[in-house]
Amino acid sequence: MSLPHPTETIAAIATAPGTGAIAIVRLSGPDALALADRIFICPAPRPSQRPPGTFVHGQAVAPSSGEVLDDALLLVFHAPHSYTGENSIEIQCHGGSQAAQRILAALFSIGARQAEPGEFTKRAFLNGKIDLTQAEAVADLIHARSERAARLASAQLADALGIRIRGIYDDLLGVTADIEAMLDFPDDELPQHVPTELSGRLEAVSRHIQALLDTWQEGHVLREGARIVIAGAPNVGKSTLLNLLAGRDRAITSPHPGTTRDTIEEAVVLLGYPMQLIDTAGLRDAPGEIEQEGIRRTHRALSQADLCVFLVDASNNLSAAEKAFLAAHKPEKLLVLLNKIDLGQKIRTENLPGLDSMPISLKIDPPIAKISGKIVQKILRTPHGSDHAELAISARHRNLLLSALEDIKFALHHLKTGSEADFFPAANHARAALDQIGYVFGKNCQEELLDAIFSRFCVGK
Repeated sequence: MSLPHPTETIAAIATAPGTGAIAIVRLSGPDALALADRIFICPAPRPSQRPPGTFVHGQAVAPSSGEVLDDALLLVFHAPHSYTGENSIEIQCHGGSQAAQRILAALFSIGARQAEPGEFTKRAFLNGKIDLTQAEAVADLIHARSERAARLASAQLADALGIRIRGIYDDLLGVTADIEAMLDFPDDELPQHVPTELSGRLEAVSRHIQALLDTWQEGHVLREGARIVIAGAPNVGKSTLLNLLAGRDRAITSPHPGTTRDTIEEAVVLLGYPMQLIDTAGLRDAPGEIEQEGIRRTHRALSQADLCVFLVDASNNLSAAEKAFLAAHKPEKLLVLLNKIDLGQKIRTENLPGLDSMPISLKIDPPIAKISGKIVQKILRTPHGSDHAELAISARHRNLLLSALEDIKFALHHLKTGSEADFFPAANHARAALDQIGYVFGKNCQEELLDAIFSRFCVGK
């Protein structure tokens, strides 16, 4: 379906609320230049007559009374060479809340409409300035919580993902067209090698899709963060580990067991990845009601964790409770730290087959960089060191790619039967996969989907 192109002129404050040096009011749409003439007084020529890419100092005024609202700078952008692809104006006024709000109210009084969340970026997409993956990258960049997240968002904004997706789309389009062309051949004239050749091309498309799917876990961690629960018996060093990873004394440490009665959370960035560390009450048969509640909260936190860092006192043998805990949790979601090796080591990595474990001393030369690297490796589920990769897909991309991969699997099944009756369903599944790939970068998207995506943006972007 074709989407309607905007006909209204929209305005919003593009800077964050609060005290600051400047505030920016953004205006975009068919009447942007005409409205600028009515609200901005400056030396000739008027804003609408100025060349694109220029700025001018003047005064923003109330159109009805001529009252000066603020001294300001006005920037002129002509279609299609603007962020939205439309005629656009930006007014830079003094910071704080009042000057920008008064200018915005004046624009509303002469016909501009309040921009909806993400509407400027949505117009950039509708006007062909960016594809949908680049539009999403704008939000990712704004919400980036680490340098790595910002770098990947910038790469996606520069079309790294879009180029890959459109390449897959073009390859799949060619295969789909050739499968549909087979339907026009008389039964006895289709060369026997054609279905085999098309199957090979579909399998190549599948591999490219799978390569993108393999980046989802990193994208999930960068966008959503990961929950890391630090668990273990009392007095094994859980709070000490939290403090070392956080770089500050976030939790009270004490040689007495039962110091931590509730979960303690701390947001950190480990090797460029946002994490939520959760220190928990020591797991034991607690004597008091308060500590028992803390242990119940520990189990609840564990059920929601992406990874459990389980500490044990390596100077003593594993207790029955610790053995039961290790047996009850999936190895891929466990990192076992054998702490207190400075006191001797009765538990070694070879005593824990099938588990990722690491002997450490948090008291003497704690290997925090090594622990951080291991946590990141476990969370990403791939060896750490792929920092030069430019792609990390989102949950939306993942769902569409998984659906496309499923349709390609069915198309391959029908092609490989060798039965000409199966060419019709093969073509249908290939076409369905093509649609799913197209939705990733915004081809033939429903307006409801676009509204859902851009509603997560801030107003003014």
